Amino acid sequence: MTEPADKPCARDRILAAANDLFYREGIRAIGIDTVIERAGVAKMSLYRAFPSKDDLIAAFLEMRDKMYWDWWDSVMARHPDEPRRQLRALFEAVAKRTSGTQYRGCPFVNMSVEFPDHAHPGRHVVARHMEELRGRLSALVEGLGLAQPKPLTDQLMLLLEGAYSAGNTMGADGPSASVAACAEIIIQAHLSPSLQRPA
Repeated sequence: MTEPADKPCARDRILAAANDLFYREGIRAIGIDTVIERAGVAKMSLYRAFPSKDDLIAAFLEMRDKMYWDWWDSVMARHPDEPRRQLRALFEAVAKRTSGTQYRGCPFVNMSVEFPDHAHPGRHVVARHMEELRGRLSALVEGLGLAQPKPLTDQLMLLLEGAYSAGNTMGADGPSASVAACAEIIIQAHLSPSLQRPA
């Protein structure tokens, strides 16, 4: 008997199971057998799709990377070609995202804590993600027309990372809900005439 055409393939089921388990429980805490059981596949199906757990970790992070940029693009699309409003919308969305009861932190930061070895294949995905994040944030800040955009980019990057961390460690009642208000203060300070004068 053949499976329905719309049933997810074994690889997709494995990745979906790993995504849920790795994010909620931590990567090191979850063994391959747990992923196999959750996905409802044979062990050989997993190893055909992912030769090692490290390969599965990297694929999980690639999946989270795509999910993140889909989310980011949906936020940016609300105010096309308006970087000031896009920044406001971004930090409002981050406040909501990091204050949710299901929020378990940034998967890229979490992975970096669990796997300090920069040679790990998952760390390469993390590095690309963070580089892309900084680049996209920099492009938004440059759209504000500041004489010196880099300091604001760096400060907003730190603010983002702080919200992602606080949302994980302190939960829905923590300070991450205030990230949008903090971003507004910092952005407005950089837009003030006193900071626009060349150093």
